[in-house]
Amino acid sequence: MIKVKAPGRVCLFGDHQDYLGLPIIACAIDKHIYLEAVPNQSQVIKIQFIDINENRAIAVPIKLENYDPKDAFTAVLKVLQKQDCFPNKGYDITIKGAIPINAGLSSSSALLLVWIGFLVGAFGKGKQYHQEELAKIAYEAEVLERNGPGGKMDQYSIALGHIIYLETNDNASYKTFKRELPGLIIGESGISKDTLGLLADRRSLAIEALRFLENQLPSFDIKKVTLSTIGTYTKVLPNHLSPYFNAAINNYLITQKALLEFQRDKLHLKSIGVLMSAHHLILKNDLKITVPRIDHMIDAAVLNGAYGAKIVGSGGGGCIVALVPEQNEELVINALKKAGAVNAYKVSVSEGIIL
Repeated sequence: MIKVKAPGRVCLFGDHQDYLGLPIIACAIDKHIYLEAVPNQSQVIKIQFIDINENRAIAVPIKLENYDPKDAFTAVLKVLQKQDCFPNKGYDITIKGAIPINAGLSSSSALLLVWIGFLVGAFGKGKQYHQEELAKIAYEAEVLERNGPGGKMDQYSIALGHIIYLETNDNASYKTFKRELPGLIIGESGISKDTLGLLADRRSLAIEALRFLENQLPSFDIKKVTLSTIGTYTKVLPNHLSPYFNAAINNYLITQKALLEFQRDKLHLKSIGVLMSAHHLILKNDLKITVPRIDHMIDAAVLNGAYGAKIVGSGGGGCIVALVPEQNEELVINALKKAGAVNAYKVSVSEGIIL
């Protein structure tokens, strides 16, 4: 039997930054997707998705000449063929999990990573794949092969686990903080989000703003903009692009401040929470990715003692995350439910994918 499990993830800092090649800080959480596979006597990989009561059958050997690039599972197969990893026999697979679907906790990337874990375990010819290699495969399949609007955050934070600071440019350098982050509370709004639509829209506007500045000012470097110089650039931009530039710069600067906090010997949770709330205000006011229920939940968390809170993921619905003192955890959980959350609960930082 092959067993694989992959965690969900929470973006702490850097939402809508990774598609610009800017850094993020995220953590894996102890909500997982589990895959179990046993060989069968057929030439078919039979997959049972327990939680959504669906099944899929993939005949092997697989022909990918006319595959649909929107299908992430077959996109993985195409990527792995480059590494001489070819499915050649049947398996019976069950997949189940506890990550809420379409809620901003990256259930789709976790699902893709357990599929990758199965394929390299079953057909990888004994090669030992490191977590970073699995992240690269997932990114290539989910974003590059499918021409998706996202970046590297989901795949790397899930595969590597713990708390991660990730430079999402081509080098994808990262630093992992193997430490606890006590007081993480998730609130599920119950509102499904349009991940691809929102990401594609905000991405195109942010990139348009940066390209405009690069054309107007050849020396422009987004990572050298400061709060004191940001006005110099917004004067040049068309009005409709200014909020997206402001969001990119301010969220980048907040992420850099947060990195300093995570590098401390002892975490200052209140300081991290304040930065989370500052990040949320930019997502709300400049990128406009919140909805009323999310706003009510954020307000409820802060009014009931959270150090800070923010929306998670692409926006338009999904979840919030709050950082809460231990003595206020139950108070915040109850307040979130009263504010409209369909569920609210404590989570802990988790290790990454396990094969």
